[in-house]
Amino acid sequence: MNAPAFRIQPVTDAAGMDQFIRLPYRLHQGDPNWIPPLLLERKESLSPKLNPFFDHADVRFFLAWQGDRLVGRISAQVDRSALELHRNGTGHFGLLAAENDPALVRALLNAAEEWLKGHGITRVVGPFNLSVNEETGMLVAGHDTPPMLMMGHDRDYLPGLVEQAGYAKAKDVFAYLYDIQHDMPRSVRALIDRPLPAGLTVRMLDMKRYDADLRAITSVFNGAWAGNWGFVPLNESEIAHMAKSLKPIINPRLVWIAELNGEPVAFGVCLPNLNEAIGDLGGKLLPFGWAKLLWRLKVKGVKTARVPLMGVKRGLATGLAPVLPFLIIDGMRREALKLGYRQIELSWILEDNMPMRRIIEALGTSRYKTYRLFGKDL
Repeated sequence: MNAPAFRIQPVTDAAGMDQFIRLPYRLHQGDPNWIPPLLLERKESLSPKLNPFFDHADVRFFLAWQGDRLVGRISAQVDRSALELHRNGTGHFGLLAAENDPALVRALLNAAEEWLKGHGITRVVGPFNLSVNEETGMLVAGHDTPPMLMMGHDRDYLPGLVEQAGYAKAKDVFAYLYDIQHDMPRSVRALIDRPLPAGLTVRMLDMKRYDADLRAITSVFNGAWAGNWGFVPLNESEIAHMAKSLKPIINPRLVWIAELNGEPVAFGVCLPNLNEAIGDLGGKLLPFGWAKLLWRLKVKGVKTARVPLMGVKRGLATGLAPVLPFLIIDGMRREALKLGYRQIELSWILEDNMPMRRIIEALGTSRYKTYRLFGKDL
């Protein structure tokens, strides 16, 4: 007897959104490297009232049912800021999670595509969860280790099912793992141990001027990344939201800023790997999750961290630009070691961003995860 057809329905209420958020917890049962995200964080991230991404984007969430069983989910996004900037008619899909069934994944993608076409979109790329400045790409290599803070983890069958639905690789992004217990290579150490150029200072984040420093960081970030594939600059409300969200977990000793004659020219943000602390909480902070989380972060400590944001201002003197990333990374590395960290993930890096890849690979890092963006013309 044939299995009942899939029924794809948009999420229209709080109960549906709760089902949407909780589905991966079932689909990843038995996967030892999946980290259950905090339910509270997921609800905030997908809330139009709380995530400023929705201020410049139209988003639709879909659930897939087979009979009375929930079997899949997907989102479709039209980022008006991205369309205005790139003028390429591209919309996005994201948050794809589904049972291992080619027809199911095809049905979910078809639902997203039809919705996007109704908004004038001519090409779809994804997954973005929800934007290029959040979780980007689908894991295609590196399933044998858990993801770090704000990085995704997908079932290994999913990329093949997306390709079977007519999608092809659009771009890969890489995650590098850096064992900070080893000093920088001799050639790098010789470069950064020279006297600093006149007017250049490298310092930690100043929590007394936290908001001002975060605005300076995002100003450099928006300028440094302008022109990179798929990039959309952070706006004022997103900067404020990021500053508020990160403040509870930021350690100023792990955030470094380079200034030339008082003007910010480079930065690096290193964050404790929250995933290391929440892996066994099942997504819940109550009744004792908060206490466990705080103890692990503040007392016991975690051993891993991630650098999600880094940038160097464009147009700097030829001799200055190459040394700044190493100075920033060395500052973060030295303080991280004092705090008990052992490994830092540097991610994500575009596969064709060769200047940054050369810098990271010069440290003796290993490229240990690959995330893929898939595309399809509509």
